Order: sequence, then structure tokens, then C-alpha cells
Amino acid sequence: MIPNNISIRQLQAFVEVASCGSFTRAAEGLHLTQSTLTAQIQQLETQAGLKLLDRTTRRVLLTDEGQRFLPVAERLLSDFSTAMADLQSRAELKQGHVNLAGSPSIVTRFLPSALARFRTQHPTISVHIRDDSAGSLEQRVLNNEVDFAIAGNHSDQPDLEYQPLLRDRYGLVVPHQHPLAQSSSLDWLSIPGDQLILLSQENGIRAQLERFSESGQLPITLGTPPIEANNPAGLAALIAQNLGISVLPALAADTHSFAQLRFIPLEHPKLEREICIITRRGRALSPAAAAMLDCVHEHLASMTLPEGVQGT
Repeated sequence: MIPNNISIRQLQAFVEVASCGSFTRAAEGLHLTQSTLTAQIQQLETQAGLKLLDRTTRRVLLTDEGQRFLPVAERLLSDFSTAMADLQSRAELKQGHVNLAGSPSIVTRFLPSALARFRTQHPTISVHIRDDSAGSLEQRVLNNEVDFAIAGNHSDQPDLEYQPLLRDRYGLVVPHQHPLAQSSSLDWLSIPGDQLILLSQENGIRAQLERFSESGQLPITLGTPPIEANNPAGLAALIAQNLGISVLPALAADTHSFAQLRFIPLEHPKLEREICIITRRGRALSPAAAAMLDCVHEHLASMTLPEGVQGT
């Protein structure tokens, strides 16, 4: 049976005595009384079931078993020291890695500035960013592929926690030459339904619009749009070519792809998407991930939000 009560202190005592060849000098080097050092060596030998040291009147010598065990003990102490130094470095944010994910609009519009702040404060920590659809982002958090995600609440998973970060108002996106482009706000019922193109159903924005429709909050019928796109950038290209108009949250319509288009807030009712910090329930963030999340909150507090976007 492998002994399970051998301690780091006992290994340190054994290695120090072997190095010094003397209990007296080893006790001085470890700042222990000689009786305490002797007790630790005896406990180690009892656990091992073997004598590791021979004590003579002049010197302490290693037995054959002690000579075989010495490099093992030295390696164990070295590995332990390295592991502890690594943990301390991570705790002090000298090293580490952060995996995070976000919806395309979050990754494009929001995360770069927050990441710049983080890299200034913690240049030795590496960061990996993914963008994906809302449902896939939730699954990545559930699978522990990412430390946290920033996205809408797609399916209200019981094993996830959703901390509200932003409220993102829906509006109509049109080309600048469209007859509605000069409106400061619009009613939903004023949307020309025959011109409406949408994101495809696997997208979180479309899924939320469908939920609004099913719950009776949406005063228009989505129907089957003549054209669908699977991401906002593709939708923007279609609108720019005068192939239709669309309904999007303000943050999604504030990316570079929509720079030449017009976003008009929709009211009666005022519908919003809630952007959340999504984490795995019961799982603590690493120090590096927690520091990255702090930078996200700091950046949010300092930035000028687009029209239709509010902090929570």
C-alpha cells in the first residue's frame, strides 16, 4: 500500500539531512529544533517502512533505500514548489489565460476597448475570444469551454447564471434614401411588412422576436420573410443593396457593417433585448477571468453608449 500521510515537511527534512550529512546543521538550515527534525525523519521512515538514514558518531549517511529515494524526494519538492509558484502567479495575475465569448455585436462593438484596458493592466495574461450565436454561447459556458459569455438570455438554462449588463432597444434599420429614414422614432405598425427581411431562426435576435410574437408583445406578424441572413453583417449588406429593411437591437445596428444605414427606435411597445454576463452556476471564475470581467464593467461605466442602449 502506498503511504498517504507523508508530508512536504518530512520530505524537506529528509533532503536537508541528506545534503548536510548532519542533523544539527539540517535543523539550523530548516529553523527547527533537533528533536522536531528527528521526529519528522522517524515519521517518514515509519510511513515508508524502511530505514533511509544511517546515523554514525561522525556523520549521517544514506542507506541504499535512502539513496534511491533521494532523487524522487528532490523531484517531488521541486514539482511542488513549481506548482505553488504557478498558483501564486495566477493569484497575483502575473500569468494565466481567459476564455470568453460574445455575440458578434458584443465582440465587434464592445469587447475590443475592454480588452485594451485589460491588456494594459495585465499584459502577461493571454485571452481567447470567440463569437457565436446565443444558443451556442450558452452551450460553451455549460461545457466549460469559456469562463463567461456576454450575450442575450437565449434559453434560460437552469445551470447558468445571467447577470444583466445592458438593455438594448429594438429599432428599424433602413437605407438613408428610404422614405422612413428621416423619422426620429416609429410605431411597429408603420413598418412596411412586404419589405421586411430578417435574421435566420437560429440567430438569438430572431429567436427573441419570435418569442415576442408568441407572447403577443409584437404588434406585427413576422410571417415568412422573402430573404434571411444568418448574421447581422450579412443582413446589413442586403439592406445596403435596397433589398429590404429589418428590425434589430441598437447594439447590433451600431457595428461597422451598419455605418451607412439608419437605425430608428421603435415604440408602442418599446421592446428590448437584455445583454447578460453568462456564467456556469456554482463555478467560481479564475482570478484572470474575474479581472477581465472587472475591465468589462469599468469600460461600460466609462463609455458613451449608442442610442437605444442602456446600462443596467
